[in-house]
Amino acid sequence: MTSSRLVYSTGGDNNCPDCGKALHKCRCQQTASKTNSDGVVRLQLERKGRGGKQVTVITGLNFSTQNQKQTLKRLKALCGTGGTAKQDLLEMQGDHRDKLKQHLEAQGYRVKISGA
Repeated sequence: MTSSRLVYSTGGDNNCPDCGKALHKCRCQQTASKTNSDGVVRLQLERKGRGGKQVTVITGLNFSTQNQKQTLKRLKALCGTGGTAKQDLLEMQGDHRDKLKQHLEAQGYRVKISGA
């Protein structure tokens, strides 16, 4: 006779309801706590980890994934550059903080330029 006691289960009891990943791999709570709740859009210039290239990082825009793609497309066309969307932030290649600030303020957002 073979004894069959359960050692490990891959059942769905320990999965995140939002992303479907295992709870120990889920980052939903961490990203939710990092979002700006003060309603201010922040524009920051970053150079670290990018081979010395400048990237304008936009945080504080709260939108769905579809709106995020549309917003990114409009901002890339405005600046004439490339960019990407990562979770709750947008990255634009180059230093476009002044141009983005004027555009976002015209859209009704409160904008702050942070970083160097």
